[in-house]
Amino acid sequence: MSSGVVSKSVRSAMFLGAVLAFGGCAEVAEAPVEEQPVQAEAHGRGCVTEDLSESEREAVEQAIAGRVNAQARANGSVNIKVYFHVINKGTGVSNGNITDAQIAQQISVLNQAYANTPYRFTLAGTDRTTNSTWYTSTGGSSETAMKKALRKGTAADLNFYTNNMGGGLLGWATFPSSYKSQPTQDGVVVLYSSLPGGTAAPFNLGHTATHEVGHWLGLYHTFQGGCSSTGDSVSDTPAESTPASGCPKGRDTCSTAGLDPIENYMDYSDDACMTKFTAGQVARMESMVITYRGL
Repeated sequence: MSSGVVSKSVRSAMFLGAVLAFGGCAEVAEAPVEEQPVQAEAHGRGCVTEDLSESEREAVEQAIAGRVNAQARANGSVNIKVYFHVINKGTGVSNGNITDAQIAQQISVLNQAYANTPYRFTLAGTDRTTNSTWYTSTGGSSETAMKKALRKGTAADLNFYTNNMGGGLLGWATFPSSYKSQPTQDGVVVLYSSLPGGTAAPFNLGHTATHEVGHWLGLYHTFQGGCSSTGDSVSDTPAESTPASGCPKGRDTCSTAGLDPIENYMDYSDDACMTKFTAGQVARMESMVITYRGL
């Protein structure tokens, strides 16, 4: 995942090997593909959140400049309503029809991961849609139709879609700054089998959602910009030249201070390796959601 948001819906199918060449998110094609959990495990975490353009990034930095160093609100003081949209191709979990228990577990995982932030997540509703086209959607017109039909709430509400995007992909999200121009596209989409108890090991503990919600709250990948001085625009996440895979303790890919932040939720490590957001990331999330989401 590079700094990306789905501010546009056009994508071209790519696996992580190609993503690594760019040090960021790829774009994904609309053509349906079947789930390939073995590929996801072999190649690493596949996030296809779309990059902001350089001018969009500059506009965001200018917009939040006065808020970046503001004091974060108390932990747990900001409630985010979550609307769950389960896209399936029939009955049963194997057809994408995840259980209510899995949804509750996913909300719990989000609240644990964001425990040291102002944000708490509350399930506001669940709907289930049987649609074979949306079930394998990786973007394009099918995504647009899906979200236009199902999205609820305002910029402050998280719309969470699950489907069987396949192709070794795990999810994507939209950035806060994209809401004004494309409000119906706002939200996150994740592979249904990445939810807690799913079959997409080692990405089945629910942290694909944690990662994508991080984008939805305004964070870039830890490897954004590689070893450049600006990186992910957060000062306390050490620079990282490429995404991590697995849980490579002691990895250090840049000459600047600090080991690679492989335990950060915004890297590409296995779910079990992910444990934290930094204070700087919390401050950035705050500046982004106050500016763009009205939270």
